Amino acid sequence: MASTTKDHHSLSTQGVSVVIPLFNEEGNVAELYDNLKNVLDGLAMPYEIICVDDGSIDETCDRLLSLAKTDRALKIIRLNQRYGQTAAVGTGIRASSLPVIVTMDGDLQNDPEDIPRLIEELDKGYDLVCGWRKYRQDSFINRRLPSMIANMLISKMFGLNIHDSGCGIMAHRAEMIKSIRLENDMHRFIPALVQMRGGKIMELVVRHHPRKSGKSKYGIWRVFSVARDTLLLKYMYLFSGRKAQGIDKQSDIIEKIIN
Repeated sequence: MASTTKDHHSLSTQGVSVVIPLFNEEGNVAELYDNLKNVLDGLAMPYEIICVDDGSIDETCDRLLSLAKTDRALKIIRLNQRYGQTAAVGTGIRASSLPVIVTMDGDLQNDPEDIPRLIEELDKGYDLVCGWRKYRQDSFINRRLPSMIANMLISKMFGLNIHDSGCGIMAHRAEMIKSIRLENDMHRFIPALVQMRGGKIMELVVRHHPRKSGKSKYGIWRVFSVARDTLLLKYMYLFSGRKAQGIDKQSDIIEKIIN
């Protein structure tokens, strides 16, 4: 699929869907919502916020539902158990309705203030604008080191000329990302998958904040899963005889959608 350039100059006014996966982020929900609303209300475009609760066992979903009572732009999807970040992101993407999709994490480490900049770059004709956490506010051993190794593996295997494949905040052209079905932990391979489909990609330095509340869901062990998935995706791409798309297996995981 070639890069989509038709009507790209009008994307910045057509609307943005912000998709956020959450798992046990009860301490961050209210501030995340307030920060997002402050930014999105300042944009001259329609928007929706799609929060996907990935089977949280704390009060994350209850707090989201309380906010949604007074804001029809806030849509809550509750998964009936924990399926992982890829499933949550993919579910939110499929539920979105606007031509620009911004994905971001729900732990307050991504900054909504970067959303207008990402959309501005996407509007220049890109299919994907990736955030680059150039100045990461994480521990070295558990977060930055695994990320460095993962990015090196992905870049080498797929010839991907970006620094931070795993950054949660990205701006997508909806028709491109919706053509890519995700499974397992493939969210970290989205830039590679877009490139495989002939998409046009660029990278933008974004803010990154220390985690205020909750616990990280990743650690040094994820290097092994990234290495496995990198080899698997490369094999699929080289020997399947078609562009790797992934397999959609999330048709029955939604328990409830609000709004």
